Formats: sequence, C-alpha cells, structure tokens
Amino acid sequence: MRRVPRLAVVAAVASLLTGAGVMVALTANAATTRYEAETSPATCDGAIASNHAGYSGTGFCDSSAASGAAAQFAITAPGAGAATVAIRYANGGTANRPADISVNGTVAQDGFAFDTTGAWNAWVTRTLTVQFVGGTNTIRLAATTAAGLANIDYVEVTIGDDTTPPPSSGARRMERLGRGVVAVRASNNSVLVSWRLLGLDPAGIGFNVYRSTAGGSPVRLNSAVLTAGTNYMDTSANLAQSNAYHVRPVVDGVEQAASGSFTLTANHATEPVVRLPLRAGGAVKFVWVGDLDGDGEYDYVLDRQTSPQTIEAYRGNGQFLWSMDMGPNSTNQNNIEGGSATVNVGHNDGVTVYDLDSDGRAEVAVRIANGVRFANGVTYNGLSDNTRQAIAILNGMTGAPRATAPVPTDYLSDGPMYARFAVGHLDGVNPSLVAYMKNRIGSGDFNLMFTAWRFTGSALTMQWKFLRGRQNLPDGHNTRVIDVDGDGKDEIAEIGFVLNGNGTLKYSLAPRGVVHGDRFHIAKIDPNRAGLQGYGVQQDNPSGLRDYYYDAATGNMIWQHVEAGTADVGRGMVGDIDPRFPGMEVWAFSGLYNAPSNRLTQSNTSLQPWPQTGLFWDGDITMELLNDGKIEKWNPNAPTGTSSVPRLVSTSNHGAVDASQNVQPTFHGDILGDWREEVVYTNARFNELIIFTTDRPTSTRLYTLAHNPAYRNDMTVKGYMQSHHVDYFIGNGMSQPPRPNITYTGG
Repeated sequence: MRRVPRLAVVAAVASLLTGAGVMVALTANAATTRYEAETSPATCDGAIASNHAGYSGTGFCDSSAASGAAAQFAITAPGAGAATVAIRYANGGTANRPADISVNGTVAQDGFAFDTTGAWNAWVTRTLTVQFVGGTNTIRLAATTAAGLANIDYVEVTIGDDTTPPPSSGARRMERLGRGVVAVRASNNSVLVSWRLLGLDPAGIGFNVYRSTAGGSPVRLNSAVLTAGTNYMDTSANLAQSNAYHVRPVVDGVEQAASGSFTLTANHATEPVVRLPLRAGGAVKFVWVGDLDGDGEYDYVLDRQTSPQTIEAYRGNGQFLWSMDMGPNSTNQNNIEGGSATVNVGHNDGVTVYDLDSDGRAEVAVRIANGVRFANGVTYNGLSDNTRQAIAILNGMTGAPRATAPVPTDYLSDGPMYARFAVGHLDGVNPSLVAYMKNRIGSGDFNLMFTAWRFTGSALTMQWKFLRGRQNLPDGHNTRVIDVDGDGKDEIAEIGFVLNGNGTLKYSLAPRGVVHGDRFHIAKIDPNRAGLQGYGVQQDNPSGLRDYYYDAATGNMIWQHVEAGTADVGRGMVGDIDPRFPGMEVWAFSGLYNAPSNRLTQSNTSLQPWPQTGLFWDGDITMELLNDGKIEKWNPNAPTGTSSVPRLVSTSNHGAVDASQNVQPTFHGDILGDWREEVVYTNARFNELIIFTTDRPTSTRLYTLAHNPAYRNDMTVKGYMQSHHVDYFIGNGMSQPPRPNITYTGG
C-alpha cells in the first residue's frame, strides 16, 4: 500500500476523564497517512475505475451495486487510541449512499451518510473519529443499500498533533494583511486617507501618500516621509473628479512597493462612510470578516434572517460570491430551542470566519444539519436524523464544503444544540475553532459543551471536548478566547469560569459568589498591575452581588460591589474614559468607578454614559462609546447622564439601521485604515452595507488592532456583542505596545 505522510490536525485521544465535567485530551506529534483505495492491501468489492476525473493516485473504488459491497483498508497505528479518518468520495447519484463503518470487525458508526456531491467528478471529504489498537487495524466501509457505496478515492488517517510550524517557534499564525487604505470625504474640501501599520512592520517605517485623479498618473502628496499617525488629510484634491489613493512604505530611506488603492468617487458625499452594495434579501443580524480571496483585505460574510435562513459572502469591493441555504431545519428560530440548523438567534451564532488552515485564505465555519444546501448546489443529508448536527468548513470563495465532522451527541436526548463560535490559538501557534454549544434540559437548566477543532485543509478534527455536567460553572452571553496567564497560549473564558487551551478547567468564579450574567470583559485594565484583569456584571445574584473585578490569570477577586436585594444588571463596560485617574474605568448602573482604585470618579452616580460598547474613533487614546446608533464622547470635565452624552456621529443620519437586539451593529472592529475601529450596519432595505470609518486625523501611531492576538480572536465572536480588547493597556499615559509575537500566513 502506498503511504504518503502528511502533517495534519490533532487526532489521538489520550484520556477521557469521567464525572460531572468531562474533558477529552489529545496527544501531540501528528502525521497523516493516506491509503489509496486502488493500492494493495486495500480491497474493493467492485472495480478500480478511473472514468471520473479529480481522483487521487491511479483510480478509485467503484463498488458493486449491492448492499454489503465494501471497501476495506489496512491501517497501521503506533499505539492504541483515537484517530481521525478522513474519507474522500464522490456520489453523483440523486440519493445518499449510507454505509456502516467498522474497525477490526466492530461497527464504529452505522449509517455513515455519503450524501450526494452533485456529480461523479465532485469529490468531497468527510471525517469521523475511531479507536485503533496498536499495530494493524482493518477499517471497512460496507454499503447498507442496494445502490452500493459512493466512489471511494482514499482514506487519510491522522494520529497526534499538527507540528507545522512547531509550537516551540512561539509565533502564532495570523493574517498577512494589506494596508487597508481607505478614504472618506471629511469636509467640502478635504479627504482623510488612512492605512494600516502592520504588526511586524519595522520600527522606523514611514509612508508616502499618492493620489491619482480621474485615472491620471499618481502624484505624491506629502513633502516629507510620514512617520507619525498612519493617516493624511488631503486638502488639495479636485473632489468633482474621482480620486484614487495608495501609499508606499519607506524603509531605511527606500520606497517600497505600492499598496492597493482606494477610489473616492467624483462628487462623493461628505460622510464618514464606505458603502457596499448587497443583493436584495432579508434582514441581516450579523456580519463576519475574513480575507476570503487572499488579497490581504477583509471580505464580508453575512446572514439573512429569513425562513429558511441563508448565509451570503461578498468580496471587499462588494462583489457577490455565494449564498448558502440553511434548509428546513432553520425555520424554527426560537431563541432558546430552535431548529438544528438555525443560526444567529439570541446569543447564539453558529458561524465564524477565519483562516483556519493558515493558507492565506479564510474559511467559513458553520454549524449545520440535514437539509442545508451548500453554495455548490449540494444538499447535505449526512446525519441519521434531523436532530443531529455537524460542523462544516466552507471554501470562503465558493461556499463549497471542504470538510465536515459530526457534533458529539452527549446531550442529543435533549434536542439540538445552539452554538457560539470563536477562534483562538490554543497551542500558541495554530488557530482552532472553539464551539460553545448549549441546549435546554426540559424546561429548566441547560446542558453546556465546549469543543475545540483543528482544520488543516483536508480534515476537521475534534481536539477535545468539555462537558459541564453538574459542575457549578456559570456561563453568560459572550465567550472570550484570550491568553489570560501570559504563557502565549489562549484560554477560553466565560463569565464565571475559564478553560485551559487543552480543555481542562483552569478556575471557576462560582466559589467567589459569581452566578450568571450578561456582560464581562478581560483586558489590561490596570497598567500598574501584573497581567490582565476581568470585570463582570450579575443577573439576579441572590447575594446582592452587582459587579466584580478580578485577576484574569487566577480568578482571585480584587473587589466586589454588593447591594441590598437582587437586580438584573444587564450591561457593563470597561475603558479609559476619564484620564484624571490611572487605568481604566468600569461601570454598570451604580456609578462610574476607576477600576484600579475602586473609586467613584463622579460623586453623582447618575453622571455616567450608558454601558453599551466601546469604540476608538476620534484619534485620542481614551475611549469613545457606541450606543444604539450613536458614537459618543463622554466628557469627565463636564459630565452628563446617559441621555445627554455629546454625540460625534448619528448612524441613522446616514441611512443605517440597528440590527442585533435592536441596538447593535452587525459588526464592529478594526478592518480598514489605521488603528481606529469601524462599525458595520445595513440600510433599511438590507441591500447595502454601511461601514462607518473615522474622518478625523490623529498623530497617534499604533499597529492595526487586528494584528493583536486578543483583539483578533474577539473579532470572531458574536453572542451579545461587546467591546473587543487588546492585551496591552490602551488609554491615557499608555506605553508603546510591544511587538506582537506573530507570523503571517500565506505567501
């Protein structure tokens, strides 16, 4: 048998811990071995054929049209344990061709559905996890219907962990971003041009700004190389004509290659907005961003809250790419107990976008069920019933599935599970998909399961599974994946507990009196205290606990605010909004506190802004605020209450409508220009993305927030959307942030 060793995803199960909470941990040092169906000692009950293009090797197994017809492979494992088996097949028929899959004579999965792929030359890969003994193992795929098997190309078997590059290199793989040049008309006679400083740019890098008017030759605008803020106010443009802007980095006095360009159309409106057309469709709740096409700039994926639901993808220039129908199991959109394919209701999304295999192009991860129709026209029916669910990794440019894997069924008896997705670098190097999944037990409590997954381009493999069981581990409406202890590896944080990157429990805040709550933050709140700090609020805590401040690495409480009675504290915020006090402020509804000192900054507790979402907009290093379509700037020297905070922008004046919870945008984050943040809405007809981007110059120079590991992780999370935070202190008196320990993916 021909064996082709390949580096791949985590697959070997090391231990299964039983009890109230369960975690499956995995071993390291993986390699993937491919076993071709046409190569001895593999056997095929039928013929080795080559009449359909796209197969690997010299052919594929075309089984007999009979129940029981099988393809069989001999697999060598170095020791006992679990392994991931990826099966590449094609099914050009109109019906699924299920098979029983057995290992060493014992059925490992019955009715494994080789669903139709639309054509006999359309090859796809499905994965499952099996248990092997040390030495030779026999894996057999046996048809259960008279149609026989799908055509089987090969199986790939993975044992161990991905080691490319080795985690000892210490640098996490992140996007190779371009300059993100953007231009907005700031006034009747001025244009603000803004671009990214990248995480790995040399310290002395400068920039030149060029403008091409009406298609003419580019003209340099700045007289001296720009070495302060990465933005430029152009006051000499003829705005009755189109103007295209680009920048050229300057390193050691030498001008480098030009960036991509951004064109401001002739007679453009004076507004801090970039507009992208959308196809006509239903309401949009969420937008996700990722570099789908590999050009270094962000593209957009969005949902349509129709029945059934759909997901669409667009390039950064507004070009429509694909649409995916979530199928009949997405028509039940109850926000607690919806259909098995329902996404984006309540605090659950079940979708995210990231370059999961580090090839320079982002994938789309989505929780699916039977009846989903992928963008290539193939309907997924790979599960034995409509309650079971799977995770699919989609090609970002086409929407076609690259890999699928079934969701664990530990809580299946209580129905399908809603999902909240996030991405983190749990080993410090490679991105993992983290899935928070939850369903209700009858009409009362909730099951909670966390799983982590690695996608390496050919297979999706579960790294570990954590079941809350009966443990007192309070969750909330948002998940943060962040390195809480500074070891370079990300942890997974809920409002009341933290998991290590290997799926074990790091600590719980329940013994400190914490219960369920709606909002929590982890950031460098105190620049003079080691590590990161957390701040959370509580919902109807029986002890009267309203909010609390703690050490994010250990869970040790620093202070708590307790009041008489109980209350649902539905909002809580963190950010430096009062430069008179060192560090950041934290606030809910009981007054604005300077967190490091636990001191009210205003004796009148009504003089505080609404605790909704933070935003960096105006160019200073204290935080602005986003509240129900208003970008605001609270003034500590003339403090005002929540209804009268000075306003910088009203998004409704530019045609934008709120989406999530009727107060939120579809997305916010640093996706264009310099380090300031963008806010993405739609118009009321849902046929346009309205991207708000700052029109104010600044001399503050920071590398793009999207190259900060903590911030970029949080850009992948929805839930009840909250502020993203970097892992260094950002605010009055801040130091120059350290260079991020990252490496770029792609070419």
